[in-house]
Order: sequence, then structure tokens, then C-alpha cells
Amino acid sequence: MNSPKPATAPVLLYLVTEDWYFLSHRIPMALAAQRAGYEVHVATHVVDGAQRIEALGFHLHPLAWRRGSINPLDLIAIVREVRALYRRLAPDLVHHVALQPSVIGSLAARGLPITQLNAFAGLGSTFTSQSLKSRLVRPVLKALLRWILNSRRAAALVQNGDDRAAITAIGVDAGRVFLIPGSGVDVNVLTPMPEPDGDVTLGYVGRLLEDKGLRTLIAAHDLLTQRGLPIRLLIAGQADPANPASIPDDEIASWRRKPNVTLLGQVDDVRQVWAAAHIAVLPSRREGLPKSLLEAAACGRPMIASDVPGCREIARHEVNGLLVPADDAEALAAAIERLARDPALRRRYGEAGRHLAETEFSSERIGRKTVALYDGLLGRVLGRTLAAAAH
Repeated sequence: MNSPKPATAPVLLYLVTEDWYFLSHRIPMALAAQRAGYEVHVATHVVDGAQRIEALGFHLHPLAWRRGSINPLDLIAIVREVRALYRRLAPDLVHHVALQPSVIGSLAARGLPITQLNAFAGLGSTFTSQSLKSRLVRPVLKALLRWILNSRRAAALVQNGDDRAAITAIGVDAGRVFLIPGSGVDVNVLTPMPEPDGDVTLGYVGRLLEDKGLRTLIAAHDLLTQRGLPIRLLIAGQADPANPASIPDDEIASWRRKPNVTLLGQVDDVRQVWAAAHIAVLPSRREGLPKSLLEAAACGRPMIASDVPGCREIARHEVNGLLVPADDAEALAAAIERLARDPALRRRYGEAGRHLAETEFSSERIGRKTVALYDGLLGRVLGRTLAAAAH
């Protein structure tokens, strides 16, 4: 474990729902902050990630969090628990990771002298779903976010321009909304790979959620199978029962029985997927900035994704991949067939994706921008305005 930071080091606390999400999505920026002199703390529900988090020199604060619970008593309990932690730790800056921690952490921080950065990795199913529940909750959530994000010590962090426009459209001061594209990807660890031998293979990495477009992907693969194209599909990831969009277990089981479809479950090293796949695919309905596509680009894989916020930040049409309308199995199948039949195009798109990963999305670059924003919010760098820190 790293030696303790000096007493004068500014205290940075990440509030995250789950330990696995922090380990998967926030390590590069946390390490960048640590190198810049911040004392890094992590407050989260802990399953099995405690040793890995603490081994990085971060201070861990386990929370009794029940993600997905709609019981008001659970909400009150976690707000109280987080507020007690904020009072005890007195962080200089809290980085609320995603929508639910932003709401809970902001409520917990009311009246406390804490600078709050509320980060949104996409705006969640409440903003995208057309279900009756989402339509009823959406106006309430917008009003709550408007109140939270316009607070004197608050700022918002988004991963793409569409989400920045959506946040400002609900009445949040544009000067409080900053854009940094994701957490970055380690381009020294994830490097270009040769294409595998055998039939063309698609790779999907992510949670097994309806909003990720998995039903559309399965339907497109069925169409290609009916047309006699022997294209394999690898699906890496697990269901997420706490998410209302999680695919039911019996439906996932039915996919296992389909020809040329392999479900890998949770994969700890995505290089295993991209070493076996020719094409990355993500037909999602909306993203912040999809980590799976960033990793695929670093590995030199061409991609097919929905033409939606987040996806089109990294999947650029006719540059490093193809964009198709969301929920359109026919269009997705056509795009898959086009890339499957053209190895030269796959190679050109893969090389372009690797260039994007190196020049725009490396973890080193994103880490510097994130620390600059932290510094700007705390006023640690003389002459650096908040706007300069975010651009």
C-alpha cells in the first residue's frame, strides 16, 4: 500500500454505488488525482473489491447501499449514512459517480462546505425509456437535478455534447456543466491485435440490458443466420437485476441455444474478447461514452454502433466504423454483413479507431483533464478558470 499523503493534501472522495463499477470505470482518473497530490477516498457498496481498491493506496469506506431499491426508508438511510461520512471525513471535493450517487450525495451534502462534482455516465433509463413509470418520474427528476446542480458548490460533468445540452436544457447554468469524454483507456495495455482466424466474429461487451440493444443484436444475428451467413457472436457480460432494463434469465438462457452465439459471462480481461472478435458491436439506445468501444478501438477493432449520444463520440461513421439507427435489426444486419465481407475496410476502420484512442481518449490525456477540472473547482491553480479547466 502507498504511504499516507501529507496532512495538507486535499481530500477527494468518490461516491459510487458499487465497488466493481469504480474498479471498472474510475481507476485511471483516481490514479491521476493521486499522482497530482490528492488523498483519494472511495465510498461504495463493497462486494469483493476491497483488497484491490486499498492496494492502490485509496482509503475505502464501505456503505450499506441497496442499489435499485425504491423503498423511501432505504433512501433516507443511505443519505444519512453518506452525510455522516461527509461530516466525519470533511472532504474538500466529492466526485459523485453517476445519477443515483449524484442525487444521494447532493442531498447528503446540503449545508456542508463541500465542493461537489456530479458526474453523469449517460442520463439513464429515466431519460430514455418511454415506459409509463419513466414518463411520470422524468419531470420530478429534472426538477431535482435543476435544484441540485444549480447549488453554489455544485458542478456537473458529462461525457458527450448531447448530455451537456440535455442538462442545460432543464435549466442548469451552462457555466456549471463540464465535458470530459469518459475515463480514458490505457493504450499501453490495450494494443492492436491481428484478426483471428475462422468465421467473422462479433463481440459485445457490457451488461445484459434491453437499453444496450441486445434484443436488436440477437434479431440481427438471426437474420444473418437465416441468410446463410456463418457469423459468430460473442456476448461478454452479466445481467443486472438491480436495473429495470435487465434481460430476464430465461431469455438469456434461450440465446445460449442459438447457433453461433456464445455467452461468455463476466470477462475480467477484455483482451480475450477482442482477440477472438473481428468487429465490436454496441446497438445501444444511449450512452455516456461506452467503455467497451473505447477498449475495442484501442485493440484496433472496427465497430458498429447505434447513431445515438455517446456511441457516436467514439464510433464515427465511415471513419472507424458504421452507425445505424437504434432498434433497427435490418440496418444492423446490413452493416454487419458489409464489414464481414470486406476485410480491407475492417483493417482501415481498426487503424483509425486506434488513432482515435491514442490521440483523444487515452487514460493519460483524460486523467490530466480530470485533474485540471478538480484543481479548477478547488481553485488550486492560480489563474485557471473553471472554463479553462474543462476545455
